[in-house]
Amino acid sequence: MTYLTQYGPGPGALPPRAHVVSDAPRISLAGQWRFRLSSGVPADADCADPGFDDSDWELLPVPSTWHSHGHGLPAYTNETYPFPIDPPNVPDENPTGDHRLRFTVPDTWAGTPAVLRFDGVDSCGRIWLNGRELGVCLGSRLPTEFDVTPHLLPGEENVLVVRVHQWSSGSYLEDQDQWWLSGIFRDVALIARPADGVPDFFVHADYDHLTGEGVLRVDCDAEVTVAVPALGLSGAAPNRPHHVGVVEPWSAESPHLYDGTVSAAGETVPVRIGFRTVRVTDGVLTVNGRRVLFRGVNRHEFHPELGRVVPLDVAREELALMKRHNINAVRTSHYPPHPAVLDLCDELGLWVVDECDIETHGFWISGAEVMGDDNPADDPRWGDAFLDRMVRMVERDKNHPSVIMWSLGNESGLGRNHTLMADWARSRDPDRLLHYEGDAECRLTDVRSRMYPTVEEVELIARKEDEPLDDPERDARRSKMPLVLCEYAHAMGNGPGGLRAYQDVFEHYPQAQGGFVWEWLDHGISHPRYGYAYGGDFGEEVHHGNFCCDGLVFPDRTPSPGLTEVAKVFAPVTVSGAADGRQIIVVNRHDVLSLDHLVFTWSLEEEGLPAARGTLTVPRLMPGDRADLDLPDLPVTTGESWLTVRARLAADNLWAKAGHEVAWGQCRIGPFAAPQDPPGAVPATAAPRSPGATTRRTEADDVRLGPAAFDARTGTLLRIGELPVSKARLGVWRAPTDNDLGRGAGTPLAERWYAAGLNRMRHRLLDMSVGDDHLFVRTRIAAAGQRAALVADYLWRERGAALALEIRVEPEGALGVPLPRVGLELTLPDGLDEVEWFGRGPGEAYADSREAARVGRFTRTVDQLQTPYVRPQENGNRTDTRWAELRGGDGHGLRVTGEPFFDFAVRRWDAEALDNARHLPDLRSDGSVHLSLDAAHTGLGSAACGPGPAPDLLLIARPTQLLLEFKPL
Repeated sequence: MTYLTQYGPGPGALPPRAHVVSDAPRISLAGQWRFRLSSGVPADADCADPGFDDSDWELLPVPSTWHSHGHGLPAYTNETYPFPIDPPNVPDENPTGDHRLRFTVPDTWAGTPAVLRFDGVDSCGRIWLNGRELGVCLGSRLPTEFDVTPHLLPGEENVLVVRVHQWSSGSYLEDQDQWWLSGIFRDVALIARPADGVPDFFVHADYDHLTGEGVLRVDCDAEVTVAVPALGLSGAAPNRPHHVGVVEPWSAESPHLYDGTVSAAGETVPVRIGFRTVRVTDGVLTVNGRRVLFRGVNRHEFHPELGRVVPLDVAREELALMKRHNINAVRTSHYPPHPAVLDLCDELGLWVVDECDIETHGFWISGAEVMGDDNPADDPRWGDAFLDRMVRMVERDKNHPSVIMWSLGNESGLGRNHTLMADWARSRDPDRLLHYEGDAECRLTDVRSRMYPTVEEVELIARKEDEPLDDPERDARRSKMPLVLCEYAHAMGNGPGGLRAYQDVFEHYPQAQGGFVWEWLDHGISHPRYGYAYGGDFGEEVHHGNFCCDGLVFPDRTPSPGLTEVAKVFAPVTVSGAADGRQIIVVNRHDVLSLDHLVFTWSLEEEGLPAARGTLTVPRLMPGDRADLDLPDLPVTTGESWLTVRARLAADNLWAKAGHEVAWGQCRIGPFAAPQDPPGAVPATAAPRSPGATTRRTEADDVRLGPAAFDARTGTLLRIGELPVSKARLGVWRAPTDNDLGRGAGTPLAERWYAAGLNRMRHRLLDMSVGDDHLFVRTRIAAAGQRAALVADYLWRERGAALALEIRVEPEGALGVPLPRVGLELTLPDGLDEVEWFGRGPGEAYADSREAARVGRFTRTVDQLQTPYVRPQENGNRTDTRWAELRGGDGHGLRVTGEPFFDFAVRRWDAEALDNARHLPDLRSDGSVHLSLDAAHTGLGSAACGPGPAPDLLLIARPTQLLLEFKPL
């Protein structure tokens, strides 16, 4: 089939135009279609005959991807093509879905021109109407329209047939990090096009930030009129500027839209107009004269049950969820979204980088670190296809104020075909900026874009101290561009770490203008056995495992701890305490808004319990302004006390109700012992040593010390009060996170940990002595085949009704790798189900992902302390814990107090079981509760794809101590 292997766009399509929904008659063809799946391309097209009998075919909803309804198996790859690289050819084993629909059209359509519109077909569709072939659509995530005027039968039954091929030449341009899913996955509609209707038009709505005035121009090749009632504009002519006076501009923070119409004799098209002007001024990207800071995410279109089909109500809620978590920008990775999504971005307020449906990542030659010579980006035979995709995106989306940048695609190298795209886009739409990360020298773009640089690299670029280009003229041009990180902070599994460090640089350097976290959503597919399936779960020949599960929300769009961290780091208001503890500092970090839309409240807690509350008066602060406010009148407290200030919405808006918390901050009041900064292990103050043996106190085989009993032979803790303990010893292992396993920072940490045997440490008793009020135990912990070890001293002391423990850990020899964690592991009875603690919470936190954890008193069940990452891994750690209590149903349990702090995690399985699990159903209670009490963890980082933890957050083996007290309840 030559149309499957052609280099250019599909034949038969009409010129692209803006996506509109007018008052012209329109018939949605969504619904149940007849469907047949073949393993290859059928040798004939008999099904295109209107009289063909399809009664034995199955029913399939349209829009849909057929894999989501039990036909064929999905496959996930990040960069590798799931077929041989032989452009433009595709395998004979090419799953093909034939779709048939019978429908009727009213008699009133007689004599009216009409088009058939497909908003998305993956990857190639061949279309017949009433037996007449209309053409072929290529470019899966872009619309295609066909003229059906001569073939439509008003008042009669019509038969539409669409043959969809999973693979085509277009697949070579669609190698995005994604599940390969095929079908008619977006809307299909029959649209009347009155001869005296409105043809394509282009809305230009500029804003002068110096005068506050707007200028509106609607370009259209027809006699149309423009009306905007709120601006007093009626019957305005096209193709000329209309100065409409002072207007309220559009921005992501204040998305003001003016409702208008573009009308002709036979049709009226509603439009929503946002006045805004995008410029680069003195190296800074501005909208309406103000610097923009992108607090963004990358968004794929995916649904765990429906594949590429995302219902509009789901899309609205996820964009509202972004707004509620202080996200202000979306990069449409790596293709234009459903057109209604951009309507929502206009309405709710999100900056958009609209990305073309082009990626040729599979031509990358690993090892050589270059694109292959056959990469389509620099092959003139592919030029028309590249340009066609750019034209269709721009024309479809050109009237959206939210779209402020066009992107030339993703990870496709750089070639002459990108030049074609950039030149055309600039000539067609000079008022928007061009983005493309693959253009490292910024020959074609208006912004400098990077993926996954370290914080240090970002700062060097912002200070213009990075490695210059060989060409001084090009280097000078590039240095005057805004820096935007189109991908950073990889949110795969437990992470990302280090967000605060990036944000500090963005907020300090004007040209460092933020970026887009990778990514919004975990792409797990609902599965009856696995819960959520990922790459390899469907028997794919090649796949990239769970790399598709790299989002800030889980597949069901439940927020992960990473999203909570994003909300805190991205918060447009910061609240902190002055160094002297006598003032509250409030800073407005909005781009546009004052703080007038917020109300500020405060609450005082002593030892985590409410002590007082009130309202905080904050003066009017414009963007960038700061206020140093006196503390409110507070009651005297004697325990550790914290003042928490919250900024909440004063009124409902489109994405949240009044009272929604936008930002919060804490300051300490009264007695307090500060945690380490940066957080890490407490250094040992002296070399470990035995206090010496005195008189043993034993009963049978036990050593009794306060409320505890120990094994008289090994010194192992057996019981605290009535609570049996089956294991109490040093632990350094954690089930590797996806970032621990990632190669973004070279050899993965987890690979080094496994090689060093940190997951299989063995313990040997070196020394033990018992005194009247203490028990001293020294052990050596090492892995088979390894010389290096850790020596752990446990000094247990009787302290009234409590038991004190000092653990001192010292390396023996060079381990050569950072430790995952260091602390005490205890195995306790299964009946302990509830945990209450005073420390940071309520969610999990780690050394470089703790901004969202506030100091307070919290209660959770053991099950609630777990984070359900799609691939199980280290999770659930709580930091800066002063004390924690584990209780059973009868109220009995254990209290652990730190001197001053510790990290803890509680699970129904141990780290080994967590490490071995591949899906959440693999995790089952082993009949115990496993408690980790840690001095510190290595940070999380983003090494699943980007940088690892900052060097000072790698837990280097060195003398370390942990001080704890245990008391039975």
